[in-house]
Amino acid sequence: MSYDYDLFVIGAGSGGVRAGRMSAGQGARVAVAESTYLGGTCVNVGCVPKKLFVYGSHYAEEFEDSGAYGWKVPASDFDWATLRDNKTREIQRLNGIYENLLNAAGVDIKLGRAVLEDPHHVRMGDEVFSAENILVATGSWPMLPQVPGRDLAISSNEAFYLDSFPSQAVVVGGGYIAVEFAGIFAGLGAETHLIYRGPLFLRGFDDEVREFVAEELKKKHIHLHFNTEVSAIEAPESLEGGKRLSLSGGRSLDADLVMYATGRLPNTQGLGLEAAGVSVNERGGIIVDEHYQSSVSNIYAIGDVIDREQLTPVAIAEGMCIANNLFTDNPRRTVNYDLIPTAVFCQPNIGTVGLTESQAREKYGAVQVFVSTFKPMKHTLSGRDERTMMKLLVNPADDRVVGAHMVGPEAGEIIQGIGIAMTAGATKTHFDQTIGIHPTAAEEFVTLREPRAN
Repeated sequence: MSYDYDLFVIGAGSGGVRAGRMSAGQGARVAVAESTYLGGTCVNVGCVPKKLFVYGSHYAEEFEDSGAYGWKVPASDFDWATLRDNKTREIQRLNGIYENLLNAAGVDIKLGRAVLEDPHHVRMGDEVFSAENILVATGSWPMLPQVPGRDLAISSNEAFYLDSFPSQAVVVGGGYIAVEFAGIFAGLGAETHLIYRGPLFLRGFDDEVREFVAEELKKKHIHLHFNTEVSAIEAPESLEGGKRLSLSGGRSLDADLVMYATGRLPNTQGLGLEAAGVSVNERGGIIVDEHYQSSVSNIYAIGDVIDREQLTPVAIAEGMCIANNLFTDNPRRTVNYDLIPTAVFCQPNIGTVGLTESQAREKYGAVQVFVSTFKPMKHTLSGRDERTMMKLLVNPADDRVVGAHMVGPEAGEIIQGIGIAMTAGATKTHFDQTIGIHPTAAEEFVTLREPRAN
């Protein structure tokens, strides 16, 4: 049977674009459909604009700290509109780059909503396209719980385009998005509250890291409310546009802005998956095998929509696998999820790769734990009460480093290199034999000598 396309990609995020480009590079006829914006979540309402906001939120501290280094910085005001609009211009530039990359690869870009009609046909408005293979890469979407007054709250999507900057902000959630935005709002000058229903945020990260970060965020004047539920949100006339949150224990909290960061769900609603026979899990994520093949043999899925790792580089790696597996004679590939370096751009940053301490003990039993906390060199003059933490986990049976964690400035940049070493099978002896770069924070990873008593 003849098809319009060898591969029809639904979703022009990082994973879908990479799969489409690389497949076209192998000679495949490819179309990529997108209903919102080229580049997906990361470029438009995720990693990229968030990191730009994090940069912006650091300047208040930089101005304060500069006095100790001899700089006399006059009093300054923050203009939200400048940061917001400069960010938007950068995103528009990146949208154009994604469009150019697809056009240069010979991919047909189709703007609009694509819906599966059956395993080989996709409808877009009045047009129907046939494809031998279909790739679903529609990402994820913020989830807001069913709380009375939820329409008075925003998600991270809207946070990037606020008309005005709040004086008081409440962030509800305990994942990395919640923690990052709490740092952004606080750094830009808002009185900031972070509310989480559990005893400690950042579930899934190393417990010692979570505790350390909580103490550091308190120093940033972020008010942490753990074991706290929001039962309702109201907008009393007396607050003149403000919101009032009803909290567990009969308490209340007023704010100009309420942002929910309580998780993201696979973006699969209305895609026609049921009509095509594609199976999903209880969260709506497409169920795939190790080669990203769904329950329908010619329909594949990658990225957030498969409900595994919600990370842009993972989606890109999965997209490379799709192109390789479908359109080359090379051995079939899949992504190794065991050692994925991850950063949380809270303040200070978190960088992590490998196992947490509890995971390492569960897997190996006895584990050597090397930990160091110290004041960054910069703050020996500034006097700022901020500390850095570094932690290595070692399997004593073979001396291999199985986990590395850092909280401190540029943690993500440092952990990236550690991730390479661990992927290559580095041992603690390799770390010890490596000459450190002095004076840097990173050298601490190669000068950790005495394990902590278990």
